[in-house]
Amino acid sequence: MNLKDFIRSIPDYPKKGILFRDITTLIKNEKAFSEAIDQIVERSKKMKFNKIAAIESRGFLIF
Repeated sequence: MNLKDFIRSIPDYPKKGILFRDITTLIKNEKAFSEAIDQIVERSKKMKFNKIAAIESRGFLIF
């Protein structure tokens, strides 16, 4: 599954020259979102870390 097919691109947002990538369309699709999580898990198995913190564009923190 190509996850890029589920990510919407919005040109010139929030200002001219910026290509905004909207993952809302990926999150809305159950199979694509599940695949994204699976890919993150597989890639992270190769890394050593104790904690994960991510800041989402709307200000949510995901742990």
